[in-house]
Amino acid sequence: MDTRTRVPHSHLWNALPVVHGQLPHSGSLQPACAFVFEGKKFRWCTLSDLEQRKCSELSKALLAMLPPVTINAFTKVSCIRAHNTYDCIDKIRVNKADATSLDAGDVYSAAKLFGLTVVAKEIYSEGNCVFAVAVARRGTLDIRRLKGARSCHNGARWTSGWNIPLGFLLTRNELVWDEDQPLSHVVSGYFSASCIPGIGVTALQLCTLCQGQKSYIQDKNHFCETSSGEPFSGSEGAFRCLRNGVADVAFMDHLAIMNVTESEQEEYELLCPEGSTASLPDYATCNLGRGPGRAVVTRHNFQKIAKKFLTVIQHLFGTKGKDKARFELFASAPFGGKNLLFHDATRRLQLTEEGAEISHVLGLDYVTLLQGLGHEGSSLANSLVRWCCISNAELRKCEEWALNVRSDPLVCVQADSMIGCIELIKNNKADAVTLDATHAYFAGRCALVPVAAECYGDECAPTQGEEETETLNHITALPPVYAVALVKKDAKHVNIHNLGGRRSCHSHMYSPGGWLLLSRYTVGAQENGTINCNLSSAYQDYFWKGCMPGSDGNLCKVCIGQKEAEGGRGSSRCAANHNELYYGNLGALRCLFGDPSRRHFGDVAFLEHHNLLQNIEYLDHSGWGAGCASHAFELLCLDGSRAAVTEWRACNLGHVPPNVVVTRPVTVTKVYDFLVKSQEQSLASAFPLFESQKYRESDLLFKDATQYLIPTSHLDYKAILGESFFQLAEAVFNCTPAGILDFCEQDPCRYSAQH
Repeated sequence: MDTRTRVPHSHLWNALPVVHGQLPHSGSLQPACAFVFEGKKFRWCTLSDLEQRKCSELSKALLAMLPPVTINAFTKVSCIRAHNTYDCIDKIRVNKADATSLDAGDVYSAAKLFGLTVVAKEIYSEGNCVFAVAVARRGTLDIRRLKGARSCHNGARWTSGWNIPLGFLLTRNELVWDEDQPLSHVVSGYFSASCIPGIGVTALQLCTLCQGQKSYIQDKNHFCETSSGEPFSGSEGAFRCLRNGVADVAFMDHLAIMNVTESEQEEYELLCPEGSTASLPDYATCNLGRGPGRAVVTRHNFQKIAKKFLTVIQHLFGTKGKDKARFELFASAPFGGKNLLFHDATRRLQLTEEGAEISHVLGLDYVTLLQGLGHEGSSLANSLVRWCCISNAELRKCEEWALNVRSDPLVCVQADSMIGCIELIKNNKADAVTLDATHAYFAGRCALVPVAAECYGDECAPTQGEEETETLNHITALPPVYAVALVKKDAKHVNIHNLGGRRSCHSHMYSPGGWLLLSRYTVGAQENGTINCNLSSAYQDYFWKGCMPGSDGNLCKVCIGQKEAEGGRGSSRCAANHNELYYGNLGALRCLFGDPSRRHFGDVAFLEHHNLLQNIEYLDHSGWGAGCASHAFELLCLDGSRAAVTEWRACNLGHVPPNVVVTRPVTVTKVYDFLVKSQEQSLASAFPLFESQKYRESDLLFKDATQYLIPTSHLDYKAILGESFFQLAEAVFNCTPAGILDFCEQDPCRYSAQH
């Protein structure tokens, strides 16, 4: 039987249901609810004569497939020729065309600036995402020597030719962008000459290498346009620009080099982020980043029709289409071109969910990158640094910081925990926060980057000498803090080996010393063959009860919230911030000493040594623990013995890596410059950046032991946190669930190709 008659043509539109997230392929199909197009044309927007030809053939193929009754309901595909991608977007917006496939950068603009919506994403062999690659002739460049080079880019504001490469260069401080000027001006000063199609007439320096036809008549002018009339437009065009010897480096997506010839492999190479080079097929390991591929856009009120249309043409003419022999949807060679209507590498189209946010469709990391690059235009937020605070006390200190800083304006944003701050930064609702080592590990998994690390000890003390300060900027071995287990001296029966079943005080959930390192000597030391590798639940079973702010169950029973005076429990009880009085190093010490009623206390406290003596003295003077003195406490040593609280170098649970300031990649320079100015002003003003006792707390915004902040953009998280700590975190969170990791790993381009 002729396969074209398997589904009656008169019922074809009704027999293909739109299933969110996928399009059906050939096979048995059940009838769905009736659907007709009421005589409307479906108008596809094209960008070249070759696309127009392919679109016309698609129209003919559909007419040949559908009988008169269907033709009356759905007249035909009409092909609307546009001048460039933004002309397409405008035609769709004003109802002169219905749909087109665009680069993700243009998809974002279409959605945010022109009110269009995404109905489907192109899916390639590695998913919807593409690798942004920089290609050069062998032996001519490395990524650290691009300044002054001639460049070709696949398109202005496109994923792999503009957004990811510029984000990369800004993060590495190769590009220095004062946001008072357009980013295009900065790029003009960085490259000696360029072709960046679509950049516009305000940046002609970035069009000097382009070779499209010039004309005062818009429809005849193809110079520096995102259309086929510009020979260097698109990734194929950027590669052509390089091959023709016009440019030294080409920025494009990996799809353009998937099928390169042997001679091209010999002649060209990829520029890798760390300065090395690699062969063209190694794009998965040598690239500047990964972002979403192309997607189909339409008007909001046309979504259902567009999805039905895409369902039908894929069913008939897609990779597994039943009439693929008549017309191939994802092939352009028969029409003498490449990537016509859709990218040739497309395996299938995937429908988007109804009402999906653009950040969900394109990925949160990508959307925040575009916002950072000014894709929605300039805004007040571009000149601000938004610091994330996790408690009322931190907010008070931050507001005083904002009043005293004399550089970029500081805005204080509040979350309920360090994890909440990571989410705000990911969502571009905050810019920076200081995190402990475990949360810094989370930040790395969430594609945030380190800006600076706290430096403790005499070797980090700031000086007025420029030379010594410059030396600080290159410290790689950061002085550690030690995790310690503290008990009351009169609790003689408690030692490191019999902590199970006791009341415990921890600075907070996931704390480096009181949660992660502690596992080695408590739950991780059990040898009964039934070790629970989920640390969160293992601690619930190990301790009788305790206060581990941010936790739940019996590990919140000792917590008191804010209402310590009445001996009751406030609404902030067990909160993962200073609103819980047993939070942090000072809070764990309060917990061990007990509240004024002496009804809520622990047998052992897990905290850090760095301000232990000061905190003990503070509790005595503040009235919380009258008579509280250092000689009333002892440290638990790993051999089962005890030591005085001053013996932390010899009696501890291990090194705790420094706290780290993190941000999004594109805002590293802005945040670091702000910190440098704040640090300098703090030394000369009445506002001490690294002190917290005036707010009746410790370690607000930064550890009080901090002597200086040093830059870390040249280091990765493994180098900052240390190999041992990093590997422990990797092992633990392969087994222990953490909601923030689930949140971050939803990003469609977060993982490498094998995922």
